Amino acid sequence: MADEKKFVEQITPRDTDFTQWYTDVVIKSNLIAYSNIKGFMVIKPAGYAIWENIQKLLDARFKATGVQNVSMPILIPESLMKKEGDLVNGFAPEVAWVTAGGTEPLTERLCVRPTSETVFSDFYAQDVHSYRDLPRLYNQWCSVVRWEKETRPFLRSREFLWQEGHTIHATAEEAEERTQQMLQVYADFLSEDLAVPTIKGQKTEKEKFAGAAATYTVEALMHDGRALQSGTSHYFADNFSKAYGIQFTDRDNKMKFVHQTSWGMSTRVIGAMIMVHSDDSGLVIPPRVAPTEVVIIPIQQRREGVLEKAREIAQMLKDRRVKLDDTDRSPGFKFSEQEMNGVPLRIEIGPKDLEAGKAVLVRRDTREKTECAIEEIPQTVDRLLVRIQDDMLARAREHLAKHTYEAHSKEEFEEIFSEKSDRHGFVKAMWCGDRACEDRIKEQLGVTSRCIPFEQEELSGTCVCCGKPAKKMVCWGRAY
Repeated sequence: MADEKKFVEQITPRDTDFTQWYTDVVIKSNLIAYSNIKGFMVIKPAGYAIWENIQKLLDARFKATGVQNVSMPILIPESLMKKEGDLVNGFAPEVAWVTAGGTEPLTERLCVRPTSETVFSDFYAQDVHSYRDLPRLYNQWCSVVRWEKETRPFLRSREFLWQEGHTIHATAEEAEERTQQMLQVYADFLSEDLAVPTIKGQKTEKEKFAGAAATYTVEALMHDGRALQSGTSHYFADNFSKAYGIQFTDRDNKMKFVHQTSWGMSTRVIGAMIMVHSDDSGLVIPPRVAPTEVVIIPIQQRREGVLEKAREIAQMLKDRRVKLDDTDRSPGFKFSEQEMNGVPLRIEIGPKDLEAGKAVLVRRDTREKTECAIEEIPQTVDRLLVRIQDDMLARAREHLAKHTYEAHSKEEFEEIFSEKSDRHGFVKAMWCGDRACEDRIKEQLGVTSRCIPFEQEELSGTCVCCGKPAKKMVCWGRAY
């Protein structure tokens, strides 16, 4: 019994200390381990398997829009970084530098990529000559290094895995269309595959990406009411093409600068998935990204025919990501382990079930049990996995709606974000567009603008900070 309890006892209750709960779940479910360099994590097989499924699903979505994968160098000469001033200034505090090769000092410092706009731009300047070469729709899967001060597994680490798309186009309209298209790809992936609903919108000038003309974002709401930026898409206009000399001969035989985009999503979305769906027993993973969709647990497996039937069921589900736990540990231990690891569905089969020609299917998300005839297991599994995925999204949407508030005045805005308030989540409120107000809100309340939603509402005519005429409705929140 002690072994069966140890999994849950090692997890701090979610509503007692959300931060510690999150760390406990990540560690106890064997997703990561800490390395001997602060801020660098080891992604263990269980964690990397989730990332592999995310890669597979996202990559298919990218390629459906014409994107091709490439690989760019990890090191960037300092002189190359400096060609676009906003970018180098924006990332300066987070950049790691290489100053020696072997025992010899380098003649120029090399930056370990925090992002790859510079190397893509340098490549495009050499590779593109005519309008016939456009558009270029490239993406790379890689890691980047950003020397963050505060780190947390998946959410903010000094090295993280991600994809970064970098495209160039002949016109501003094409580039803007691509920027919006990739943001929608992210929103669809988060909703349909991770069961994480988001709010789509544009970042303010203060919060946009360094060097971008416009940054668009998908913002998700975690269980504790904090926001998590889950994917961004940037329109650069011709800022980088002018800095790096990316020109082409257009149809009118004139030299023109390309228009550029970039867009990225990282292992941070694994953290989002955990904080939206998981509970005090461990992970709850949406079926579409679960490393194991179904685990089969034989009860009294040494009894005649039980293990054989369990193996037969595994063969019936060979097209699924299925695992048969035929270890000699107790069924209670196996149940706890399955719950900790977030396997969406388990199948129990014991002597009495065998005699009755049925099995018991148990959902991880609700613990609801379903009995079905053994021969009907494949169809029942298919149906339940779809329902689990849909129900997880429905619950997350309900949570987002329940924890999105409106503030119609400065007093109401401040009350929602006060320490005494029991309302935690997104707050929609009007803003005058003045950065001074945005700065004041952050300084006084610890709140940032998450985005200017595409779906605008006129909640009042005045800014919730200064009282002047409002220009936009903004979604505000405390963020990770």
